[in-house]
Amino acid sequence: MSILFIEYPKCSTCKKAKKWLDEHGIAYTDRHIVEDNPTADELAAWQEASGLPIRKFFNTSGMLYRELNVKARFDEGMTDREAIELLASNGMLVKRPLLVKDGTPLQPGFKEAIWEQELL
Repeated sequence: MSILFIEYPKCSTCKKAKKWLDEHGIAYTDRHIVEDNPTADELAAWQEASGLPIRKFFNTSGMLYRELNVKARFDEGMTDREAIELLASNGMLVKRPLLVKDGTPLQPGFKEAIWEQELL
């Protein structure tokens, strides 16, 4: 099993999730979401593999999300491809942590019950 843990190190939820992985002895590759932001191709593949709407991949509580008025852009008909390109433009737009197991992301964010079910 390969695990990619995409995080923003200053994020308290990311710290909690990383601690959970370490406590459960789960090996992972760590990736800084700002220094090595997911590409549009990666995001498109992960969104397709997850079956989740692209909106689930956005950090809706982030300042950049509000500054760019992303919600209104969705309301005005932004396409999935446009949303993916926007996500790929800045890691701070991506909901974190993002855990990708064998090429398929779990629900973005840290949901302990989902992680237990999928990883233990």
